Amino acid sequence: MFRINDIYNNQGKEYRILKELPNDIFVWIDINETVALPELIKTQSLVDLVEEGECHLTDDPYQYLLLQSPENGTTAQIKRDENYQLIQPIISNELYYLPEVRSKIINEIVNSDKSTNQTLYRLIRKYWRRGQVPNALLPNYKNSGAKGKKRIPKDKKLGRPRIHKQGTTAIISEDVERLFSIVINKHLLNDSKHTVVYAYRQFKTMYRSLNPDVKEEDFPSVWQFKYFYNKNFTSVQKLKARHNKISYNKDVRQLRSTVNTQVLGPGSRYEIDATIADIYLLSNSDRQNIVGRPVIYFVTDVFSRMIAGFYIGFENPSYAASIQALEMAVINKQDYCKNYGINITADDWPCMGLPDAILADRGELLGHQIETLEKSFSVRIENTPPYRGDLKPVVERYFKTMQAKFKPFAPGVVTGVKEKKKGGNDYRLDSTLTITDFKKIMINSILMHNNAHQLSHYDRDNDMPSDLPIVPIELWNWGLQHRTGRLRAVSEQALYVALLPRKKATVSDLGIKLFGNYYICTEIREKGWLHRKSTISRPKSLKVAYDPLDADTIYIFYEQDSLNYWKAHLSDRSREFKGCSFWEVWQIQKEQKNVAANQELKSSLALETLERENEKIIQEAIKAKPTTFKTKSAQLANITDNKRLAKDEERQERQRSKFKKGQVIQLPTTARSNKDQTDLGDEELALKFPVYHDILSEDD
Repeated sequence: MFRINDIYNNQGKEYRILKELPNDIFVWIDINETVALPELIKTQSLVDLVEEGECHLTDDPYQYLLLQSPENGTTAQIKRDENYQLIQPIISNELYYLPEVRSKIINEIVNSDKSTNQTLYRLIRKYWRRGQVPNALLPNYKNSGAKGKKRIPKDKKLGRPRIHKQGTTAIISEDVERLFSIVINKHLLNDSKHTVVYAYRQFKTMYRSLNPDVKEEDFPSVWQFKYFYNKNFTSVQKLKARHNKISYNKDVRQLRSTVNTQVLGPGSRYEIDATIADIYLLSNSDRQNIVGRPVIYFVTDVFSRMIAGFYIGFENPSYAASIQALEMAVINKQDYCKNYGINITADDWPCMGLPDAILADRGELLGHQIETLEKSFSVRIENTPPYRGDLKPVVERYFKTMQAKFKPFAPGVVTGVKEKKKGGNDYRLDSTLTITDFKKIMINSILMHNNAHQLSHYDRDNDMPSDLPIVPIELWNWGLQHRTGRLRAVSEQALYVALLPRKKATVSDLGIKLFGNYYICTEIREKGWLHRKSTISRPKSLKVAYDPLDADTIYIFYEQDSLNYWKAHLSDRSREFKGCSFWEVWQIQKEQKNVAANQELKSSLALETLERENEKIIQEAIKAKPTTFKTKSAQLANITDNKRLAKDEERQERQRSKFKKGQVIQLPTTARSNKDQTDLGDEELALKFPVYHDILSEDD
């Protein structure tokens, strides 16, 4: 009947039910009293109060805390977790509501110098009053920073500094704000339909006149102008001002209706880590080009010491490279090895499927995206503290073990110094292997390790038979038979897409826009989202996954809280980025923005000049227009005749400019009629050949 954490208003005071005791007794607390502590009330007494109308259920004022999720590493998250651990001995005690039990635990914590008596009481009261959840201990940072109050600049401009443009812009003083207001009221808060950029140009003209010594690049920026406009005028105010009453009521106004000693067996825990190989390689396309040292990722099984997957390439250690190693760790390796001319069976490299847990450095697998492995595939992600490679001993050791198999004889191997002796060769110049050659060496080394390498320092469990060879493949197979196999089958493509980083992309009639690129797929066309009509119903944005190494394809998650996706490709509009990685896309776009920012200033000045010239011409035309005494109907009635005369004048002017005075022209010849054309008089010739008549007149 009464639920834990419900709030009841008892005669003007609000109480939260904390706990139900066996003898029909509830524990509750006054949530508005800062020094309140848990109290006991009989169930029957509470029932009586409700029936008498003195007590009733009410809304929880701290319900919003359930929806808060501070980012990892923030001060709020750290303080919440630290405080929760501090009061855990108190709130976890079944008799916390008894003062003598509670005070004893508090005194123990105080005597251990972990906190003070006042702090502990403040935290437990806060925890109980605000809903008995960890989020109840979140700091009230939302009340900090004078939210809603105007910031007054002194000698430093507010906001982020410029990145591409020159100059520092101006401090927005009261005088600048006054000019902003004048321009906004004149050009924006009316139905003239002027754009914000146009209004800003008018502001610059006014500001330049009042501040002639200020450089153009130090003017208040258009973003400062837009910020002032959006901050001081609500959307409703702007809509009402920029539409006449009829248009506003008809088309704009709002509508009022509708609305793993720690591992049990193979796959209990995988370790993943990266290193830079101690060898210089050549380019696959041109063996004369030295391309440097590759990055190696290993994914190893802790129980059997099997190397489940790897990555070798030139991507820096990152999330993008680590997910490639993880992807290989869960797939069948036969096709991959066949690409390099190495034929194996499934029993030679049986590691397929997802493990129960993955241990990694904080760098690669720390972030919201990797949470997909936890939530969708039930893989536990464990991260080591910084500079603690000893916590991943298996994979760390294998970097040395695997490279020892090629270093004694491979050319281009890194040595202590670049020159062995005076006059000796630089070891980088000894590079002979390409990245493909190196991958073949590593695959053969991994297969030898997994199937034949004796693990001399492997510590056996007491249930392992003494005749069991301590070789990774033997440990793997024994573990699958006698221990709990933790590997789970998974779709390779689904895992690949799920591990890709995600971002919100916008949707328009041009396609799905991500990082300035447009993507299109068949499903979008079928839904009609590319039609250029406002009546088309399409989402404003969608969640998409992208591979940083391939900008040609993205994966669109069209359903919320689902991994179902559409595969979209670059549209023709973004064809300049085909075959690029997103790293290259971002680099090109940055350069383009720098060029555009420099050109924008020139274009703005040219447009201002054009507007001034146009205004000058218009004013002169207004002055030149004479006063007419004709009626309006008379002026309108002669439009057709006036247009015909103007056309005749245009033709005559064109003929005069084409045929200059004294120029002989060839008259057109036509079939002779009964009357010889030479017998035609001047008046008849003028009617038949107007140009001829003009020439005769000029000769006269």
